[in-house]
This record gives sequence, C-alpha cells and structure tokens, in this order.
Amino acid sequence: MLLPPILFGGLALLFLLGMNRENPDELPSALVGRPAPAIEVSQFSDMQEVTDADLHGGGLKLVNFWASWCGPCRVEHPNLMALKAEGVEIIGVNYKDQPANAVRFLSELGDPYAKGGADTTGRMALNWGVYGVPETYLIDGEGKVVLRIAGPVTQREIDERLGPAMEKLR
Repeated sequence: MLLPPILFGGLALLFLLGMNRENPDELPSALVGRPAPAIEVSQFSDMQEVTDADLHGGGLKLVNFWASWCGPCRVEHPNLMALKAEGVEIIGVNYKDQPANAVRFLSELGDPYAKGGADTTGRMALNWGVYGVPETYLIDGEGKVVLRIAGPVTQREIDERLGPAMEKLR
C-alpha cells in the first residue's frame, strides 16, 4: 500500500533534480576535474599526430571528436574555424570514419586542427566517455578535463559555457 506513493515520490524527485541541472539535455561527464584519458590514435592523412604529452603544459586545448558522416559536425565547423583564428589550439580526433571522406570534409570546410589522429576502432572515444559525435573537451594546462560539450560547439555554447570557462583559466 505504501510502495506506490514512495516510488512516485522518488521518481518525482529524480525528475525535479534533472530539470534543475544547468543543461538538462546533457549527460554529466565523470572526467571533469580529472586528468584527460590517454591519447590512442593512428596517423590521419598528413596531420601532425597528437600524443599524451600534447595535453600537458602549454595552455588550454580543445579535444574535438568528429566524423565526416556527422551532420552536427558540419554545423559546428565554422565555429571551430573561428576558435582557431582566435588562437585556440584544437586537437581533432576523427571517429570511425573512412579516411578519404574525412580528408574531403577538411578540404571542403577547412582544417581547424593543430594536431590530431584517427580513432578507427572507437577505443579512445570509449575511454573518454564519448557517446556520440561531435563531442568536445576543454583541457587545462595541466592536462585536466575542465568542460565537456556533448553535441556541436555552437555560438551559444561558446558564449555561455566555453568562453567563460576559458577566460576563467587564463
């Protein structure tokens, strides 16, 4: 007799907590505040390959998981190009993509990546907690994950989350 009202109360509490999150559509990341996971990429085109050492020291970096077959990746691309023009170092991880298609994507839209590589098996993305591309992580100068953006890096994300987080760390 008491079980249904208790279950209803618990469910209502979960819904209330979920609706009061900063972005109720985004799943939280267990990586925020922790060291970035290992870089596990293979060579991609003629792009300079990224290593674990690239995430430590030298200021802020973005690690962007992307693919040529990903529609939202095309949407975020102009914003990544603008961030590159502002001097933001972006590391690109091409996720489960055909190399020729990925090269054509960058040739067509421009290459915002300072370094990068291919995650052909999806192993690196799994270790980073990626559940869909695009997904972007802000890494501080010590190699710690500061922010995760699940979905495209839109102007709104830059204005409301990424920009303020970067300013706070500079």
